[in-house]
Amino acid sequence: MRGINNEPAYVLHSHPWKESSLVVEAFTRGHGRIGLVARGARRVHSTLRSRLLAFQPLALSWFGKGGLKTLHAAEWLGGRLDLSGRALICGFYLNELILKLLAPEDPHEALFVRYEEALQALSGAGDPQPILRRFELALLSELGYAQTLDRTAEGEAVLPGGRYGYAFGLGLVHANGHETSFSGKALLDMAAGDYSDPRTLAESKLLMRTLINHYLGDKPLYTRQLLLDLQAL
Repeated sequence: MRGINNEPAYVLHSHPWKESSLVVEAFTRGHGRIGLVARGARRVHSTLRSRLLAFQPLALSWFGKGGLKTLHAAEWLGGRLDLSGRALICGFYLNELILKLLAPEDPHEALFVRYEEALQALSGAGDPQPILRRFELALLSELGYAQTLDRTAEGEAVLPGGRYGYAFGLGLVHANGHETSFSGKALLDMAAGDYSDPRTLAESKLLMRTLINHYLGDKPLYTRQLLLDLQAL
């Protein structure tokens, strides 16, 4: 049985399994999303109990084949992210996106780096919305879903004063006949990672929600609904 040792990883989600164990979904740098059985991890004196938590940088070691591998070691790599309140829910939102959009054992090292950067940014002060939009776009781009935002499907340059729609499977098209359209400036800002304009922030949220909902299909996003409920309080 193939073994992997000391793989950088983060816990995305875990749930109880049998009397004293956990099933852990982890996002790893070199192996993508991995399902692991952590035997005895729920026991009071288990060293795994305090380590298999979300948003902690870990080095995981496992062996086995099939859908669920067996975790045999988890080492904390140091550093603790201070996520609380809305930032904490946003972190779980990123985890849920990875769980529902990333295929098991499909490596995405660049996305792993973007995930770490997003968590670090969420642990600081400020508006989390630009952080979420950048990660959403990086995720869809890694999966091959997001088309370029500075050119149309026909190869024409996007103009700041233009209006554009999005056609799935093609990319950006001129807004003629599209119920929902986006300004050229907002699209160019997104391509540059610049969310300083409130209008860009609002339009980027609409575009990313449209794209993510399409690729999720009938899979609900529970953390998104939680964020909406909090904003309505």
